Amino acid sequence: MDTLTRMQAFVNVAEAGGYSAAARKLGRSKALLSKYVRELEDELGVRLLNRTTRQLSLTEAGKVYLREAGEILQRIDDLEALIHDTHHEPRGLLRVAAPRTLSDGPLGEAFAEFVLREPLISLDLRLEDRFVDLVEEGIDVAVRVTAMTDSSLIARKLSGFRITTVARPDVIAAHGAPTHPDELTERACIVDTNARQRSNWVYRIDGERRSVTVRGRLEVNSPNVCRLAALRGLGFARVPYPLVSEDLEVGRLVSVLESFETTESGIYAVYPHRRHLSGKVRAFVDFLVEWFAHSECDPE
Repeated sequence: MDTLTRMQAFVNVAEAGGYSAAARKLGRSKALLSKYVRELEDELGVRLLNRTTRQLSLTEAGKVYLREAGEILQRIDDLEALIHDTHHEPRGLLRVAAPRTLSDGPLGEAFAEFVLREPLISLDLRLEDRFVDLVEEGIDVAVRVTAMTDSSLIARKLSGFRITTVARPDVIAAHGAPTHPDELTERACIVDTNARQRSNWVYRIDGERRSVTVRGRLEVNSPNVCRLAALRGLGFARVPYPLVSEDLEVGRLVSVLESFETTESGIYAVYPHRRHLSGKVRAFVDFLVEWFAHSECDPE
């Protein structure tokens, strides 16, 4: 019996939380999986699992082995997919994370169009405005609105993206329009806790990126709710421009501090360095590049 088979058995047992669950998932007997794990422990000369009548837990060595073995098995899967994709059409399950704020609009239609265009690819789409950990959560590719300061990821820019600071006209009339970002420290602000900077709003001041700490009575993990709160007069909000473009056009909201806004943010497709760019990921990213190039959706 080879080490790879034993390694796969151990990883499946550890991730499933027990032999019975792993056996059901794999369609193999509990006894066979137990045999493989025991042989792996004998081969390594260490105990990987603590076994009791009620539960199974990882030893310290087991935790290390699980992390490293998971990396190895993922690379093997990626390599097989890469070789397969050089001779066949892209196929398989593609796990994608994207911000709900964008995906509830035209971008959601793009995802549906991709599924129609690639009949051999299944899409597991996870819509969340928070930044997911691609490696930890097993995501193949993510669509992100960011300035891309994370060097551990490979990124392809899909489009520019504009952020704007807004408030209701009567709020501005009551307190005066701020002429410098530092003035926001004395104004009521609505904080989007999904943003990486949270209550530290970043502007370009004197040619440099600087953060201004803001505060208010409402913090929420939704730019949509930030917009609604601004429309109710709760203060200043910093939100994606497409979300409030119509409000600005008809005068429900007013944009301020435009000359201080940063221009580094964009919409990117990102994936981990450690993974080969499989055919299914390449097909998805190329599709998004094409879609943004021809889409009427203007994120700026």
